Amino acid sequence: MAGPQVSTKYGIVEGKKEKELNVFKGIPYAKPPIGELRWCPPQAPESWAGTKSCTEFSAVCAQESFPEVIDMKLMDVPGPQSEDCLYLNVWSHPSESEKRPVMFWIHGGGLGFGAASQPIYDGQHLARKGVVVVTINYRMGALGFLHLDTVTEGAIPATGNEGFLDQIAALEWVRDNIAGFGGDPDNVTIFGESSGGWSVTVLMAMPKAKGLFHKAIAQSGVANAALPLEHAADLGKEFLSDVATDPTDADSLRAIPADKVLSAGASFVRSIEALLSGVGEGNRYHRAVIDGDTLPASVLGSIAEGSSSDVVLMAGTTRDEMAAPVPPGATPEELQAIVSQAAYGIDSKEMIERYRESRMKRMARMGDADIASAISTDATMRIPCIRLLEAQQRHQPSYHYIVTWTTPAGDGAAGAEHGIELGFVFGTHGIDQDHAITFGDGPAAAGLANAVMDAWTNFAKTGDPSSDTLGAWPAYVENRATMMIGEQTYVKEAPYEEERVAWDGYDNSVLERPPFEPKN
Repeated sequence: MAGPQVSTKYGIVEGKKEKELNVFKGIPYAKPPIGELRWCPPQAPESWAGTKSCTEFSAVCAQESFPEVIDMKLMDVPGPQSEDCLYLNVWSHPSESEKRPVMFWIHGGGLGFGAASQPIYDGQHLARKGVVVVTINYRMGALGFLHLDTVTEGAIPATGNEGFLDQIAALEWVRDNIAGFGGDPDNVTIFGESSGGWSVTVLMAMPKAKGLFHKAIAQSGVANAALPLEHAADLGKEFLSDVATDPTDADSLRAIPADKVLSAGASFVRSIEALLSGVGEGNRYHRAVIDGDTLPASVLGSIAEGSSSDVVLMAGTTRDEMAAPVPPGATPEELQAIVSQAAYGIDSKEMIERYRESRMKRMARMGDADIASAISTDATMRIPCIRLLEAQQRHQPSYHYIVTWTTPAGDGAAGAEHGIELGFVFGTHGIDQDHAITFGDGPAAAGLANAVMDAWTNFAKTGDPSSDTLGAWPAYVENRATMMIGEQTYVKEAPYEEERVAWDGYDNSVLERPPFEPKN
C-alpha cells in the first residue's frame, strides 16, 4: 500500500503513515556538498522524475564522535555518516484546508556533532499538538564552519558560515514546499538548543534569513561570541598546518578525506577533551564568523539594531548548565583561574565574592564548585540569554524561562543540567531506559512534558506561550518575569537578581569577546 505523497518543487515524495501522522524522512533540500561543492554555499537540489521514497532517515553529516570518557548514550548519533547529508524530515497531518504552524528544529552539538535523526528529536509528539515539525541536518565541524577564504587567498572561498547557510537553504525549502504538507509558510518558528540556540540567534542576525521565519526559541544558547575574521583565520591556519597541503590548491584540499578534515585543527569535540584532561585549549573551536557579508556584525548588536524586528522571541536556560571542574582543596587563586576560563575577561575574584554573598542570602549551595559552576553557567548561558531578551524586547514581545527540573541520574548531582528540557520539549523523556534515567519518568515527568509541549506549540501558534497546563506566561519586561519550569512551575520576577546585577559592569563587548587569542 502506497504511503502519503506530496508534490514538491523538485518532485514527488512518498512518506509513510504513523498512526494519524504523515511522516517523511530524508527529503533532500540541497545538492550533496561533495567534490567541487565542498565548503561552498548550498545549492538547490536536482529535480527527479517519478516518486522518491522518503521513509528512512538519511546519513548523518560526517562528524567526530563524542569523547568516550563521557558516558552520554543520549548523545549517540545512530546510522552511517556522509558528506552527502543535507536532508530534512517532516511530521505532518493529512492535508486539511487550515494550514498548521511550522516548528523548524535545529539540533545542538557544538556545531561539531549531532543529527536530526537522534531519537530524542522524534517530532511525532509535538506534531500531535497541532503543528508541522521539520528537523534538519546541516554540515558539521570543519566541513561546515571553517573559514578558509582569507587563508587560501580565495582558492576556497568558505566564510565559515556554510553550516548556517545550510539552515537557511532548509528554511527556503520550507517556504517553497511546506504548504503541501499542511504547513503554513507564513507561520514558521525556528527553535534549537545549545549550538542549535546559537544557530537560532545567528539566523536572527543574518540578512539572508530575514523573512523566512516569524518566531524564534533559543534554548540554552546565544551566539554572543562569534569570531572576528582574525580569529576565524587563525583557526583556518591551524587547520592548514595540520593537513600540510598547499593552501592555494583547491583541488587537493577538496580531495582530503572527510575524517582527516574533521580531525585537523580545532574542534568542539577536542575542546571538550582539553577541558576534561587539562591538556590543550578548551575554548578553540568553530563558531559563527563575522565576515561582513553573510554575518555583517555581532549577533547581539545586530539584533538590538532590529535585524529581526518582526520576530517574536522566547529564550531561556537551565539552572545548572555548566559544571566547573574544581578539585577538592583548590586555592583561591586556582578557583579564580578556573572561573576565568569560562567567564572570559572579567574580574574573577570580585565575581566569586559577589556570587558567594548572593547565594548565601538565598541559601543556595556555596561550595567552591557550586560558585564556579554558577558563574560559568551565567557567563556562557544565562547572561547572554538575558542580553538577547533585552535586545529583542525593543522590537517584539519576548519571553524568558529557567528550567529547574533536576535530573534523577547520579542521585540528582548534576541538578537541572544542560539539555534537561529536551526530553520534555519533544515528549521523549521516557522512550527508553536511558532517557528515563536522564529526564525522569512517571506521572510528574509526563505532566511536565505535556505542559512544556503545550507552551512551545502555543508560542508557535500565537506568539504567546501561555497555556492551560503551564499557566499564564507574561512577557519579559522591566520586572523580568520568568517562567520557572520544574517540579513546581510558576512565574518569578527577577530570579537570581543579585547575580545578574553583578554583570552590569560588563557590556556586551565583553560577552562577545572570543574566548581565545590568535596564535598563528
